[in-house]
Amino acid sequence: MEKIKFGPSGIQENYFLKQNRKVSNALVWIKEANLNAFEYCFGKGYNMKISTAEQLGKIAVNNNITISVHAPYFINLGNPSEESEEKAFNMISKGLDFLDAFKGEHLVIHIGSQGKEERSVVLERIKTRILNIVNRLKLKDNFNKKTFICLETMGKFSQIGNYKEIIDFCSLDEMLIPTFDFGHINCLLQGKLNEEEIENIFKYSFEKLGEFKTKNSHIHFSKIKFSNKGELAHLNYDSTEFGPDFKDLNKVIKKLNLTPTIISESTTNMFDDILTIKKIYEEN
Repeated sequence: MEKIKFGPSGIQENYFLKQNRKVSNALVWIKEANLNAFEYCFGKGYNMKISTAEQLGKIAVNNNITISVHAPYFINLGNPSEESEEKAFNMISKGLDFLDAFKGEHLVIHIGSQGKEERSVVLERIKTRILNIVNRLKLKDNFNKKTFICLETMGKFSQIGNYKEIIDFCSLDEMLIPTFDFGHINCLLQGKLNEEEIENIFKYSFEKLGEFKTKNSHIHFSKIKFSNKGELAHLNYDSTEFGPDFKDLNKVIKKLNLTPTIISESTTNMFDDILTIKKIYEEN
């Protein structure tokens, strides 16, 4: 993971006829556009055969494209029910199986929500469950030491996952690294994310996690509409009412010599927007 990577999450509809919106077509486009990453989102559940993922993994490897996987949104390690941990383990375990099939490195997961309990209580529960899950995963016969579970920063105040919480969780084990979603972070900061705030985030990560995890973090980037409760909806990069601006992140990437994987999560224009983001990186 020495080279910065750029890619979309999902497939922009106007690039292909609806019936041809296949991942294989997206990978061809990614290669032709001189991009090198793609994120497949299983947000609503695992809807693909492993054999299909293996075929796509071969295409990706042959074209120097790294595929990351987003695990289902249903994971909630904050839920006091004991069943929540088992469900999370199964979803994460299956996600890692798909990641192996894709020949990828990063499995992105959402931590969960606070619920009606004190936040400190929920944080301790999540810490324990993360350690339990990681230790169980390492006992699997097909455990791959080269893959990472990427805990994502969240965009609602009711969710667990501000950047300090995520970084602190990622200090629990070597296979945990952050997914910094700067659209989400901007929501929690109520639109005040800027170059200084971004640099402070990475400095905290360097302090707590060290150079490798920080420089090679996973990044989601999109503009996001928010309210006083946090995230409302993802937008496209040409939106002018809400941020953040990639130029601020780009300055910090250059200043700190970071080599992350950057994924565009724009609502419909993820292909166009990752090209815009890459162009900003190359020209500034």
